[in-house]
Amino acid sequence: MEDLLSESEVIAMRVATRVVSLTIVLFLCFVLGSSIAMRGVSQPPESGGSTALTLLLVCFLQTVGLSYLILRSRWSGWRLMAAIFVVYYGVTTFMPQIESAVFLTRLPVGVLPRLFLMGLLIAIPFSILAVVILGKRRSVTEAGAEKPHQARRVSTWSWQLALIAVIYLVLYFTFGYFVAWRSPAVREFYGGTDPGNFLGQMQTVVHDTPWLIPFQIVRGLCWAGIAVLIVRMLESGKIETALLLGYMFAVVMCAPLLLPNPYMPEAVRMAHLTETASSNFIFGVLVGAVLA
Repeated sequence: MEDLLSESEVIAMRVATRVVSLTIVLFLCFVLGSSIAMRGVSQPPESGGSTALTLLLVCFLQTVGLSYLILRSRWSGWRLMAAIFVVYYGVTTFMPQIESAVFLTRLPVGVLPRLFLMGLLIAIPFSILAVVILGKRRSVTEAGAEKPHQARRVSTWSWQLALIAVIYLVLYFTFGYFVAWRSPAVREFYGGTDPGNFLGQMQTVVHDTPWLIPFQIVRGLCWAGIAVLIVRMLESGKIETALLLGYMFAVVMCAPLLLPNPYMPEAVRMAHLTETASSNFIFGVLVGAVLA
C-alpha cells in the first residue's frame, strides 16, 4: 500500500510539474503571439506586473483544463494535437470573436483579423507542445475505440444537436438579460435600454435585431460541434465529461476576460465575465449530459 501511494505521489508530482511547465509555455505563446499580431495596436492602460500576473493566472486556468483533456483522451499523436487545436482555438478565439465582430463595433479597423491571427499564433504551438510535454506524442492503435460513437444514428445526432441549440439559445438570452443587461454600465456601453422585464427585452430583440436569434442558434450548433469532438476524444463517464465540458466552456473560454483591454470598460468586462462563465458552465454540463 505504501509503495502504491508513493507511486501515486510520484505520478501526481510529475503531472503537476508538466502542468506548471505548460503554463509557462502558454504564457510565452501569449506574449509572442500578441507581440506579433497586435504590433502597433494600442495596449490597455493597466500594464506592468499586475497584468503579467493576471495573464499567468489565465494561462494556468486554461492549461489545467486542456491538460486534463489531453491526459484523459483516448487519442494521441498528431490526431490529438489537431483536436486540441480545434478545441482550444474554437473555445478561446473563434467563438468569442465572431460575437465581437457583431457587437464590438468600436474596434479599430483591422483589429479583429489581428485577434484571429493572435489566436492562431497561440493555439498552434501550444497544442503541439502540450501533447508532447504530457507524453501523448506517440500514436497508438485505436481500433474499436470509435465503434460506440459510429453506431449512433443520424436521427439521434439530429435531435441532440437541435436540443443543444435550443438550450444555448435559452441560456444566452436569459443570462444576457438578467445578469449582463441589468448592469447600467453594459446598457450604456451598447447604447440600449432596459424595458423592465425579460419578455419586453425579447420583443425588442425580435423587432430591432431579428437576425440575432438565428445567429445565436448557429453559435449554439458550433458549440455543439466542439462538444461532440471533446466527447469523442474522452474515455470517461457522463459526470466527468459533463464537468469537463462545463470547465472548458466556462473557465477556458472566459478566463481571458480577467485581462484588461482597451476596448471594453472594466465594469462591462466583469459583467460579461459573470454572465458567460455562469451560463457557459451550465450549458457545458447540460451538453455533456445530452451527448455523453
